[in-house]
Amino acid sequence: MTIMKTLGQFIIEKQADFPYAKGELSRLLRDIGIAAKVVNREVNKAGLADILGDAGQTNVQGEGQKKLDVYADEQFMKALNHGGECCVFASEEQDEAIYLDSTVSKDAKYIVCIDPLDGSSNIDVNVSVGTIFSIYRRKSVNDRATLSDILQKGTEQVAAGYIIYGSSTMLVYTTGKGVNGFTLDPSIGEFCLSHPNIKIPKSGSIYSINEGNYIKFPQGVKDYIKYCQVEDASTGRPYTSRYIGSMVADIHRNLLKGGIFLYPTTLSHPDGKLRLMYECNPIAFIVEQAGGKASTGQGRILDIVPSELHQRCPAFMGSPEMVEKVEEFMLRS
Repeated sequence: MTIMKTLGQFIIEKQADFPYAKGELSRLLRDIGIAAKVVNREVNKAGLADILGDAGQTNVQGEGQKKLDVYADEQFMKALNHGGECCVFASEEQDEAIYLDSTVSKDAKYIVCIDPLDGSSNIDVNVSVGTIFSIYRRKSVNDRATLSDILQKGTEQVAAGYIIYGSSTMLVYTTGKGVNGFTLDPSIGEFCLSHPNIKIPKSGSIYSINEGNYIKFPQGVKDYIKYCQVEDASTGRPYTSRYIGSMVADIHRNLLKGGIFLYPTTLSHPDGKLRLMYECNPIAFIVEQAGGKASTGQGRILDIVPSELHQRCPAFMGSPEMVEKVEEFMLRS
């Protein structure tokens, strides 16, 4: 008989990997898992409750917020505030970072950057959405945390993960020692280890990009798309185009099956559109820990020194051989 291992049990077992943490990181990951269950419950009944559609406001990116965006943001912030292991909550949905100054949180050692509901425009049509999170260790020791505590390179992450709310709900995370996936068992209300030690294939047959923006792409990206479409039995081409419009869903599929996710710069977004702190850094950390590669097209995403909270970044992530090939095309153009 197979014995199920819950997320909580797994985190406790791995706590020895972080002798400096003394359980704080484990409790922080637990708090994120609890908030994910609450958000999952609301996502699953979205069609039955008054939480579909727009919230009537925009976030700092100038993007319209969906009601579930706001709800998810509130739930993760509450869970982290009450948990007491997070001193700063930086969200894609908030103009500024929120310093958690409660008695239990103000001296906490960790900072969380989060996209509470990635792909929320898909909610109204019942397509998979997700949550992306990134955890950094606070460096300052006196008074409240500072902006420099938040603006750390992706290589400084101590943990990162995503939750995908789909036909089943999964939490996938890394602490820098491989990637593991947990599926929510609704019968017991627990995330259970279902995908241990995830490894992305070295190559794949899927490319994921919004080809509707083709005319706005850099020439190197256009050339790579044409390369993907040309038949060549020796390389398994043509590749299959699969694009969901939820980064978590596209990355999750390619992580398991092999493929590449592309979100380049465009004429209308010359710096890229994805956020470095909330999307690119955490996903890049996961992809690299699974044996993949994450690039801007010019260099490693995790090596970028951030200069602002809502900084944007182009992204090419997935199977290493596919990312290296698109980098070749970018260098030629």
